[in-house]
Amino acid sequence: MDIKEKIKGFPDSPGVYSMKDKTGRILYVGKASSLKKRVGSYFQKPPTAKTQALLERTEDIDYIQTPSTAAALLLENALIKRRRPFYNAALKDDKSYPYIKISAQEDYPCLSITRGKKEKGARYYGPYTNVKLLKAAIKAIRAIFPLRSCLRLPKKSCLYFHLKLCPGMCVKKVDKQLYRENLRQLGLFLEGRHSELLKELKDMMYKAARNELFEKAAMLRDKISSLTEIIAQTKEPKQEDLILKLQKALRLAKAPYRIEAFDISQTCGAGLSGSMVSFVGGWPDKKNYRKFRIKTVRGINDYAMIGEVLRRRYSKAGKKSVCLPLPDLVLIDGGKGHLSCARKELKGVGLDKIAVIALAKRLENIYTSSGRLLQLPKNSKVLHLLQRIRDEAHRFAISYHRKLRQKGMRASFLDEIAGIGPKRKKALLRHFKSVQAIRQAGVEDLLKVESIDRKTAQKIKDRFLTQSEKCPKLNRRSVPSSQQNLYGQTLLCAKVSLGAAPIHGNL
Repeated sequence: MDIKEKIKGFPDSPGVYSMKDKTGRILYVGKASSLKKRVGSYFQKPPTAKTQALLERTEDIDYIQTPSTAAALLLENALIKRRRPFYNAALKDDKSYPYIKISAQEDYPCLSITRGKKEKGARYYGPYTNVKLLKAAIKAIRAIFPLRSCLRLPKKSCLYFHLKLCPGMCVKKVDKQLYRENLRQLGLFLEGRHSELLKELKDMMYKAARNELFEKAAMLRDKISSLTEIIAQTKEPKQEDLILKLQKALRLAKAPYRIEAFDISQTCGAGLSGSMVSFVGGWPDKKNYRKFRIKTVRGINDYAMIGEVLRRRYSKAGKKSVCLPLPDLVLIDGGKGHLSCARKELKGVGLDKIAVIALAKRLENIYTSSGRLLQLPKNSKVLHLLQRIRDEAHRFAISYHRKLRQKGMRASFLDEIAGIGPKRKKALLRHFKSVQAIRQAGVEDLLKVESIDRKTAQKIKDRFLTQSEKCPKLNRRSVPSSQQNLYGQTLLCAKVSLGAAPIHGNL
């Protein structure tokens, strides 16, 4: 395939790209906030002499997506050290690039960013290519290894201490040996000795657990978890990564690097809403999440709601005004019927070539657009990826649904009471904080609110008493077992109508 044609398929997301010669050797490694735009720019304007020489030798370009530009910076540095590309030679020895520096002549060495190696005995890591991104990366690292960053110790605690990015030796006694142990472990991380570091931390965790030092063991466990996540972001994946296995399992024509997942949320037909989450390279692309308030469907009709959400997402896709890129794969939270509805909507907007699958919750069956029913082993990494994406769509839908439901409860009770206008409603909610608190308030409590007189207060109280009589308290024990599910739905609807606290979950 021609390189220019290949670049058209690159994602509009952060990552690292590698330019290779005809033997497959890496000539140059670079990072980008948008792989598609950055790599494409090499062929859109007259190149410099150095760039022209690079392009003449380049026979192929590969890329690795990352969840953020800061992660791309760390991965770029790791690849340059590992591969030592010829055209990155300036980065390897140029003193104008930033380094991570750990000072030497102090009880509590300072972690900082510097240009060039000047202090004798200090340790330097790098160089890196972007100071702004390096600062973001260091902030993530210091959350795991809290270290001092001020050149001079202040007399009182600073913001970094309160953010738990610094142990605060300026305001409390900090074990010097423990501090230097943190520095040594940070060195292992920055040198790329990840396996050695993780093994050491796990041994420490198991030892602490055996000695019943459970607080220390939990702290080490959290440190291992955070480190593992960062290492995964800066690790060069194998040729057969998770994404390629998913392509094989689903028999897709192209690797599904961008996946969009949809879910619907509602309670007894109220607070109808939908969500769309976006994953790139197996990582959440949160800036491209979308939420939808259902506009054309009334009552409980999941198929119609899925149809509306997909139609609104993709009907304008491809137009210049819509910056959201099209996905390689669409994932629906549901079964065969949901899949059929999704395929129909995509066909209706001319996007029937996009692969669609549905993942059903109970048995975790995967329904594919080709009509196959796929059942993967429970320990399958492909299944785990799809589950993670599906669950994120569900979480995002639920969070939006709760907001809509609470807003709906406010409107349904206060707006229907004669004499309660926007100002009085705002005053009531400001005073009581929630509809539930208003419902429980007595007439004398209501009179404490500005602009509420006795007559209005009595109207509010009567309104809630009337609703309570319409929805009497239910008792599960009195309901036959065959009607328990119906009882649950009735009780849920009653709680919603009375302005009770939000109920988690979906029916």
